Amino acid sequence: MSSSTTVKVSRTTLAQLEKLREELNTDSLEDAIRVLIRRHRSQALEKVFGVDKGRVKPFTKEDRGEDR
Repeated sequence: MSSSTTVKVSRTTLAQLEKLREELNTDSLEDAIRVLIRRHRSQALEKVFGVDKGRVKPFTKEDRGEDR
């Protein structure tokens, strides 16, 4: 069983979270927040690991160390 806690946010933030929950079509604010966290992590990883995207070519036989 997971424990829960209360997070104090302004009414404006609550309204934004409720709107986001509707847009994401989630059942709860917690689910909406989890979606945001997953998206943030995914974007952060893509940013870091996508640095050479399109510039790196596959290795070939000629790239092998013992052939040099």
